[in-house]
Amino acid sequence: MLTYSEALEFIHGLNRFGTKLGLENITNLLDILDNPHHGIKVIHVAGTNGKGSTCAMIDSILRAAGYKVGLYTSPYLEVFNERIRVNGKNIPDEDLARLTQKVRDAISAMQKKNLGYPTEFEVVTALGFLYFKEQAVDFIVLEVGMGGRLDATNVVTPLVSVITPISFDHQKYLGNTLADISREKCGIIKERVPVVSGPQDAEAMRVIEEACARQKCTLKRVLNSCEDRKDIDYICYKPIYDGVNDQVFDLDTLKNHYSNLRIRLTGSHQLENAAAAVGAIEALELSGIKITKDAIYTGLENARWPGRLEILKENPTVLIDGAHNVAGVRTLKEAILKHFSKKKKILVLGILEDKDYKDMIREIVPLADTIITTAPDNPRAISAERLAEVIKESCPENEKRHDNIYAVKKIKDAVSLSLELAAPGDLIVFAGSLYMIGSVRTIFSNLR
Repeated sequence: MLTYSEALEFIHGLNRFGTKLGLENITNLLDILDNPHHGIKVIHVAGTNGKGSTCAMIDSILRAAGYKVGLYTSPYLEVFNERIRVNGKNIPDEDLARLTQKVRDAISAMQKKNLGYPTEFEVVTALGFLYFKEQAVDFIVLEVGMGGRLDATNVVTPLVSVITPISFDHQKYLGNTLADISREKCGIIKERVPVVSGPQDAEAMRVIEEACARQKCTLKRVLNSCEDRKDIDYICYKPIYDGVNDQVFDLDTLKNHYSNLRIRLTGSHQLENAAAAVGAIEALELSGIKITKDAIYTGLENARWPGRLEILKENPTVLIDGAHNVAGVRTLKEAILKHFSKKKKILVLGILEDKDYKDMIREIVPLADTIITTAPDNPRAISAERLAEVIKESCPENEKRHDNIYAVKKIKDAVSLSLELAAPGDLIVFAGSLYMIGSVRTIFSNLR
């Protein structure tokens, strides 16, 4: 039997097989494992930004309604086990080790039948399904890894499909136009399964509408303004209070009005995600599942999603955000300007090389008084030195600040330097890859 560390070594060792989109491997693997995903109610969530927090809110609402809920997300922040949770608790080390042994045995059976070799994500997805089946969960809230159509999670037929805002990311795999990327995301849309969409660019929304028409699905749209509701099946919200640590808003759907909903997640984009979560919950009624308003209020307020516009400490204020693409950086920029515009800002950046890092830099760097570059613990990371060079090349108008750019190889040293440079009233922002954000979160947890 594998130990926990051996299980992780085996799982991460599958990185050598890279990213291979397609359903053949995962279908074969799950078939050998007796298809543990069959017979469980699923809410399936795709999109570019906001998937994780939307999943967290749906999960929290269902738990507030008294259900046992499995939550499958990626990547993790601090420990691998975060990716597979039941009722908010990570899969225990011993269960992860035991089930990894079971999956490894199934892979050996695949090999004997010449059925290919699964990737890391496919193996983790199979582990999730096995654990959720063993735990007899009532629902799985299932986050797509990449794209949708050929993602390993797309072996399910859900009760509801949710598509959060679509933007540019993973173009190497998903396509170079918003329409192409949207078609991949819309691959999770199944025949006659209701769809909830967050606010979208017109190009993305056209693709979603076409997919829903083709699959004969009802479509609920989250609108930024209730004035746009017209004759469509809509969900719209009105902000009431926008604070650093919580937000209050009203929400309207065709069926219900909700006054003074509260979430404890920062950033106006979280209202869009909350609206999509409520839309998904309401869509469960089509399957005969009724969730009370009380559960929606309680679930939204209890929902947490670490590493996204999360404040770790005060004096100085330390803000972390896994803004790993241009849309995410713009959201971070909006939050900084809204809540921290008067503070001196120290920006610590760590980015992966396969991202649109030059555009990300142009968006966020002009806000900073001091910049520290570092490298996430990932083979795809840009080195701290190279990232500092790119910042100077991409933002020549900030030449006077180039003396305030520090390249620090190790994340822990970047954290130490940021704290040395900061005065009590300053803001330190850690942004970029979630691989860096998780490390930063752990470091600050150990400082308490």
